[in-house]
Amino acid sequence: MRWLIRLFKLLLIAAPIALVAWALTEHPGYVLLSYKQVRFESSLWIFLALLVVLWFVMWGLRLLFDMLKLSNSAFNPWSRHHKNKRIERASLDGFLELAEGRWQRALLHLKKAAEGSRQPLPFYLGAAQAANELGEYDECDALLTQAQAVAPKGDLPLALTRAELLAERGEPAQAVALLEPLRSANPRQPQLLRQLANLYEHSDQWSKLCQLLPELRKQNIFPPAHLDALELEAWHVRLQEAADSGEGEGELSLQPLTQAWQALPAKRREDSNLLGLYAQQLKRLGAGEEAEKVLLKAIDKDYRSDLVALYGQVRGADALKQLKVAEGWLKSHAQDAELLLCLGRLCLRNQLWGKAREYLEASLSFASLPHAVAELARLLVAEGDREGAFALLQKGLYSNTELLDVAMPNA
Repeated sequence: MRWLIRLFKLLLIAAPIALVAWALTEHPGYVLLSYKQVRFESSLWIFLALLVVLWFVMWGLRLLFDMLKLSNSAFNPWSRHHKNKRIERASLDGFLELAEGRWQRALLHLKKAAEGSRQPLPFYLGAAQAANELGEYDECDALLTQAQAVAPKGDLPLALTRAELLAERGEPAQAVALLEPLRSANPRQPQLLRQLANLYEHSDQWSKLCQLLPELRKQNIFPPAHLDALELEAWHVRLQEAADSGEGEGELSLQPLTQAWQALPAKRREDSNLLGLYAQQLKRLGAGEEAEKVLLKAIDKDYRSDLVALYGQVRGADALKQLKVAEGWLKSHAQDAELLLCLGRLCLRNQLWGKAREYLEASLSFASLPHAVAELARLLVAEGDREGAFALLQKGLYSNTELLDVAMPNA
């Protein structure tokens, strides 16, 4: 049965071929083409065969052209696909080299990526950073100008980048001048606030940093611990600068310092560190009575040995009352060497010489404080005990010094 089916298929194929062959022999036809001196003669069937061949040739050429134009294969190394591949490769290499600090190669690859990319902004910015690191500042500025021309969202991102590069060049003042005018239009922009804070800190513009601190805290620009440390440092320096700028006598010399203190947030005026610094600056400017009040407030909130030591140095309104207040702290801090030194100094101020000696000796029994040694030695000299003062000074000096282990000459 199968051989009948195969025979039938063979007849179906052979019949058309035989028919065409019969037509070619019985009716060959005739075609004549003539143009000027050119003549073409052929049978009809050959002419038709030539037309078919010509059609296939045209179709093949068109297909080849399309392949060369749109090919994603290796036939066309100048195709758009290969161009995108080259840009992608240059951008990847450029950013890797930028991260690794290979500035020259990063500059070369990122410039190449920027020139061929539809979105060249990140490549211009990366290339500008590489040029800045190489010290090629003119090239850096030119790349930033090119980035400005293609930036889709205005001046802020480019200004932030330019300011960062200026700061890296060691030109923080120019970076500040660039960013400050943008703050009015972008008062809560996190990166703008962050960069301004860093610039103010590293260019010692503490007054401006103090003004910026409330907004930094409100916008959570830094972690709370970092912000607290930054705020403490800023106000420390601000208070010192205010005390340095005090001129004149009496209240006039205190005016810059008191104004700076009032500018502190209310919460910060309760900080024992800042209270101690404020008291120290008041003492420095001769405002002992005000310094005593500030120290009492600070010690009442947070007993600290450094504040107590400072309390023993300020001249309050009533020296005897000041001594009694300090003696009240002995109940809880009887072994605090700094407190005993404070009491010894207050006794000296009240001319209680024997009591002063007792407190100073007690202080030295707990810690060898240089100030306690000096105060007690001075008291011993005043009382005529020069040998005791010399022995005390020698002991105090030796206790804080690593002496060479050698034999000394006999007297």
